[in-house]
Amino acid sequence: MARSEHGIPETESIVFAVLADRRADLEKETFQWKRMQFKGKKVWLATKPNGTPVIRDSKCLIKYQQDQAYEYWVHPDSLHSLNETLSASAEQKRHAPPKHKQPSEIPVDFPENAVLVYTDGASSGNPGPSGIGVVLCYGEHKKEISRYIGMATNNIAELEAIRTGLAVLKNKALPVRVFTDSSYALGILSKGWKASKNQELVAATKTLMAQFGDLRLIKVKGHAGHEENELADRLAVAAVKSGGK
Repeated sequence: MARSEHGIPETESIVFAVLADRRADLEKETFQWKRMQFKGKKVWLATKPNGTPVIRDSKCLIKYQQDQAYEYWVHPDSLHSLNETLSASAEQKRHAPPKHKQPSEIPVDFPENAVLVYTDGASSGNPGPSGIGVVLCYGEHKKEISRYIGMATNNIAELEAIRTGLAVLKNKALPVRVFTDSSYALGILSKGWKASKNQELVAATKTLMAQFGDLRLIKVKGHAGHEENELADRLAVAAVKSGGK
């Protein structure tokens, strides 16, 4: 095989020369860059001053970043305008069936005479101004508690909401079901998690819980459409906003 004076096969020398000439031609041109989409990703398409794409060997020049050294040549059919993509997406959403938020179910395997205690805590800043919300239901009776508790963490607010809800119950013989969206409170109070912080509040809440003959803590998903749980959340947030006034 014939080689150039630099020891490179002549066929490769020709390829390198073509690439070099092509790059030199491109460097002489002034491109404008247009935002397009290629295989689901945003890219920059090189265009001439008149707005038409820069074409070489039936391919367009694109870059993922305008200042990157490496460039890509792709078939024009693989490029799509962002407006076209957004319009198609909007059209799909417009014809998609409406989604209805369904509240996830709260367990109902509790006695009919059970007192239901829905609790939530809120903290602005964590730690920061905090409040609690409690909703107590017994038959047709309902009681709401919204209380500002000062500067605290969200975990303290969650625990204090549970403690407060239990503290107002005078009949300890009735079965009680406490609902919380706090994994921390559930783990500390009923799953044997070790409390490295808030030990006094945890101990006080556990002492109160021991006074009830039939008490269970139930984990619910926050902001999932439960009427009383959503109410407890609003009460806690309102307490934070009130600042104790």
